[in-house]
Amino acid sequence: MLNEILSGLNIKPDGIYLDCTIGGAGHSREIVKHLSNKGRLIGIDKDQDALDVCKERLKDYNNVTLVKSDFKDVQKVLDDLNIQGLDGVLIDLGVSSYQLDNPERGFSFRYDAKLDMRMDKTQKLSAYEVVNTYSKQHLTRILAEYGEEEYASSIANNIVNNRPIETTKQLASIIEKSMPTKVVYKRNGAHKKTFQAIRIEVNGELDRLFETINYLITKLNKGGRIAILSFHSLEDRIVKNAFKINATGCMCPPKTPICICGHKQTLELVNKKPIMASESEQKINPRSTSAKLRIGEKI
Repeated sequence: MLNEILSGLNIKPDGIYLDCTIGGAGHSREIVKHLSNKGRLIGIDKDQDALDVCKERLKDYNNVTLVKSDFKDVQKVLDDLNIQGLDGVLIDLGVSSYQLDNPERGFSFRYDAKLDMRMDKTQKLSAYEVVNTYSKQHLTRILAEYGEEEYASSIANNIVNNRPIETTKQLASIIEKSMPTKVVYKRNGAHKKTFQAIRIEVNGELDRLFETINYLITKLNKGGRIAILSFHSLEDRIVKNAFKINATGCMCPPKTPICICGHKQTLELVNKKPIMASESEQKINPRSTSAKLRIGEKI
């Protein structure tokens, strides 16, 4: 959804732009092309491999700053860089194509690899620890909450009974055996929900997301825009709620004669409903099928 993001950010040539999850610089490489020498692009990622790729791909630009950090720690990043205001923010949530397509990272059930799923390879917690040390109750909760998996209890039970589980293919096989055969064939990827849930747990993908969005909105200059791309309902629900609250003025009960809450609207929704990928893009890039783009403008 590159064109939709570039259009939605309404890029100002001299502005300061923040890509909170720069990945392989797919979006940022196009954003920086729209900036003048006075403009600036800041890219954050907690995956050092991704930052190494970005450094190479953006080497021709002298107005790019790359920082190894979790975007949830963005306040420290901006404070360290002495950034007072931003003209645009992009958050591309979830796992990157680079991570999914790299078998060694253990994100995908399409490759037989050691269970890992760490976006930051220096952290201790990996998918191996989650799968092999969490209790059945803990696993069930994660699969049900983060994966919205209806067979969470059965899958968790079979995981515990088949330990140790070393690889993605082993885990995928256990998942398939934990649900009716007709469901395995009916679903477009019977393993997706479980792999998603474990990945979210390993990387803390939903932790402080709501608070981070609210903070970034406060850092936007007037007329600045924030664009957030999500890929599953849990992420989108958080983004939607954060945008809704910031796009609402007084939140007192309807019959309150005078506002006593003091809540002020700070954001205007650029798109009332999420922007979806076009049919042509979905055919070229099937991963874009579940993508939802929400954009807000600081008022």
